[in-house]
Amino acid sequence: MNTPTPIHVVIADDHRMFAQGLQAILEDIPAFKIGACLPNGKALLAHLESLDPPADMVLMDISMPEMDGLEATARLKGKWPQTSVIVLTMHKEPGLVRKILEAGADGFVLKNTGKAELETAIRTVARGDTYYSKEVIDTMMHSFRFPNETQGPNKVKITRREREVLQLIVQEKTAQEIADALCISQHTVDSHRKNLLSKLGVRNTAGLVKYALRHGLAE
Repeated sequence: MNTPTPIHVVIADDHRMFAQGLQAILEDIPAFKIGACLPNGKALLAHLESLDPPADMVLMDISMPEMDGLEATARLKGKWPQTSVIVLTMHKEPGLVRKILEAGADGFVLKNTGKAELETAIRTVARGDTYYSKEVIDTMMHSFRFPNETQGPNKVKITRREREVLQLIVQEKTAQEIADALCISQHTVDSHRKNLLSKLGVRNTAGLVKYALRHGLAE
């Protein structure tokens, strides 16, 4: 039986003690291979240039000297789109979350999270999904108030029922759970989901969640 290849993780954080503590925690997990700890985005990009193959994932701080996490994330995703980025920060302001999503980050985890959630976030993003701490999602959901027929940047109109379905998707409810909550059939839920995918121009559930958080489509 072949042993799975460890997930190669690089850390970018200018707080040396935090970065080293994070490295020590993750090194105890056999599924992870922890690489370099870099103090800023500029050093991170230079390090990634030297890797072949590229790192699987970067745990990225936001506030760093020389080049911050937002700029580093945007440049990284432009050059190495296959390398995932999970932002680790103490800040969860809605405006910052939107900027992080726009930069291309695949996940957002608060620095006060525990080892178990961080491990879950890394494994989830490594599978190709997105991961956002519940506290971050709650902040976004309570920070925006739009009319029932919500409009995004291109004035995309969604119905009240589609909005309700989208809100429950963001809350990670299954199709059956959404159907039960809204007293509709699972087939109807699937139809609303397909309509949302088409209207919002995204490909999957992860795309729906990203779009909802980015544009304040969930309360």
